[in-house]
Amino acid sequence: MKAYPERRSGTRIAAQVPTRLRTPQGADHTAQTRDVSANGVFLYTNAPMEKGTDVELVLILPPELTSGEKCWVCCQATIVRVEEEGTEFGVAAQIRRMDIMPEMAV
Repeated sequence: MKAYPERRSGTRIAAQVPTRLRTPQGADHTAQTRDVSANGVFLYTNAPMEKGTDVELVLILPPELTSGEKCWVCCQATIVRVEEEGTEFGVAAQIRRMDIMPEMAV
């Protein structure tokens, strides 16, 4: 596996959270986060992704990144790195905008 220079601007919290990922073409994919910060996320998905693609992510932020409560967010993000791992793709995305959503039933 390639070593990448550290470019994170915020502390990431290890959190495995189910995530909905939507591409600009409107395709919805499921994903699972590995870690999350206020500025970025690393997740795994079965859908091939390309560096530079803008995506929308909907997920629950862990309490470590909020005021102690889990909270639903919708993020506008850009994929900055893709790692192919067998049938899965590891995707690092930089969050450009994060909007808090009302609590939703899963």
